[in-house]
Order: sequence, then C-alpha cells, then structure tokens
Amino acid sequence: MKKIVQMFAIVFIASFAILFFIARLNASEGYSGDNTLTIYNWGEYIDPELIDRFEKETGIKVIYQTFDSNEAMMTKISQGGTTFDIAVPSEYAISKMKEEGLLIPIDHSKIPNLKYINPRFLNLSFDPGNKYSIPYFWGTVGILYNPEALGGKKIDSWNDLWDKDMKNQILLVDGAREVIGMGLNSLGYSLNDTNKDHLLEAKKKLDKLTPNVKAIVGDEIKMLMANEEAGAALVWSGDAADIMWENEKLDYVVPKEGSNLWFDNMVIPKTAKNIEGAHKFINFMLDPKVAAQNAEYVGYSTPNEKALEYLPKEISEDERFYPSPELTDKLEVYENLGKRMLSYYNDLFLEFKMHSK
Repeated sequence: MKKIVQMFAIVFIASFAILFFIARLNASEGYSGDNTLTIYNWGEYIDPELIDRFEKETGIKVIYQTFDSNEAMMTKISQGGTTFDIAVPSEYAISKMKEEGLLIPIDHSKIPNLKYINPRFLNLSFDPGNKYSIPYFWGTVGILYNPEALGGKKIDSWNDLWDKDMKNQILLVDGAREVIGMGLNSLGYSLNDTNKDHLLEAKKKLDKLTPNVKAIVGDEIKMLMANEEAGAALVWSGDAADIMWENEKLDYVVPKEGSNLWFDNMVIPKTAKNIEGAHKFINFMLDPKVAAQNAEYVGYSTPNEKALEYLPKEISEDERFYPSPELTDKLEVYENLGKRMLSYYNDLFLEFKMHSK
C-alpha cells in the first residue's frame, strides 16, 4: 500500500512540474507578461537584426509569427485565441478590422517618431487621422519582366500580357484582388469595380490569357523569375526589387492603364496584452535609421521621409520603386468591398484558376 501511495505522490509531483514548465513556457512565448511582445506580420517582412536590437534596447522578448494573407490574419485575430500585440495588415483590411472592432486606438503621444512619416502617407481614407494604424511599407502592383527572354520586347501595358508571343511565359501571384484587378484595369475599369457585368467581362478576358499563363504561384515566384524560368510576372513592387537584385536582366513597370497603390500599416489588435510594448515597437520601427535598414533589407518602399537620407541613392532615387506623386495619384488603393462582393471576386478568381490548369 505504501508503494502505491508513493507512486501516486511521484506522479502528482511530476504532473505539477510539467504543468508549471508549460505555464512558464507559454509566458516566454508571448502569451502573458509585460516583458513579451507577440508580432504578427507577413513572411520575410522585417530585418531579423532589428528584432534582436529591439529586444536588447528594451528588455522585451519578441515572439514573431507570420501570415500569408490579410484574410488569414483577420480570421485568427477575430477568433481571439492568441494575444497578438502588433499586426501589419493592408489598407482594406484595416478598414474592415475597424468596422469589426478588432483594433485598439493608438496613442500618438507615445509615437514621437511619427513626425518622420511623409504627410502624403498619413490621414488616408482607410484610417482618417491614423487613429488605428501607423505606416510601415508601401508600394505598387506591376509587371516584372525579362526583356532578353522576350526578344527585346518592352512592356508598358497590361494588354501586352495577352500577346501571342507571350505563350507559357507569365507567372501570376495567387491573389484574387491582384489578378481580377489586372483584368479590370486592362479594360479601363476600376480595380474596385462592383459592377458584375464588368467583372464578368474581366473574367472572360482573363480566360483568354490562360495559354500565356505558366503558373499561378506564391513565394516561388521570386525563385522562378530570378532563375529566368518565365518571361514576365504579376508581382508586388518590393518582390520585384528583391528579384531584380538577384537578376539584373529584369525590369519592373507599373502599367499605363493604372494599378494598385497599397499600404501596409502597423496596428494594435484588440487581443493585445502588452499595449505599452506595442507603442515602443512602433516608435522603434519609425526611427529613420531603423526604417532605412528595414527598407534596404526587405526591398519595399518606406514611407519614412527622413529614412530616405540613409538609403543608397540607387534605391531612394529609383522611380520604379519610389514613383512620383504624379504617378501614384493616378493609382488606386484597394477598398473594402464587403463580404459578398469579396466572395464574388474570390469565386471568379477560383474559376479562372481552374480554367488555367
């Protein structure tokens, strides 16, 4: 009997020790405590050295998790199972998150480095007064192409992609707004168009593009274009800059019919536990030298006006990635289309993908 009691005592102590260890582990992984900060961001969207520096300067441990779409990010935050302190959504997602009460207002008095942001990137329609969001990166959607592989062809229009000599040469990003938007723009329509006749017209035109489509892919687009396995690709500007660094033969253009001008901003989700730490991180990322280092590492355009002084001129003066206000004023920001219309866009895109196989 004594042995049985001893055995139960040992099991009880061991179980208690395991539970204590798990609790401590969760605390160290950003799920509790003021000395941790859980960040939810796109993949490959920050210089890891800056996370290390922030941790050393503040004593706050950073837990960094990634998502691959605004929709996946919003779903996880709305479920509320994880205490994310910072997230980096795009403009239309910020508008939607505001509507659904998923964001905490930002205290600008705790973000003194906000003064370095170019005013043209502040007070935009998706968040007037930047009550809930602070600019992180911005860019465009356009065409990355290899003139040499295309026989010296110069691209300046979406409609160039429909040329017969582009057969099996085109890669598309796996995004409904980008691909359907390309179809709409190629017809002279807005990429926020909700007219179903226009959308069906764009879908029919996209179906005619399928002989030229080599693949619809995700992050693999970088490797495929750098290795010259396709002649052209629909990409975001920062990815284009990254790929062009790998292969100098490539060029990038924003088509003359128009395209998307996008903004990714830092927000504090309602799940946040370390709101003070979140403000510290936002302010840290807005330090001009930090912002410059991050922009050079990631490849996307920084909205930090002072940071441009610390970037190499071949980056800051490259109008393909830092276009003039005259060009950007002609581009469109994605609007929040609402659940039904976004679902319609997604359905059309899915049909197009099936047609492309």
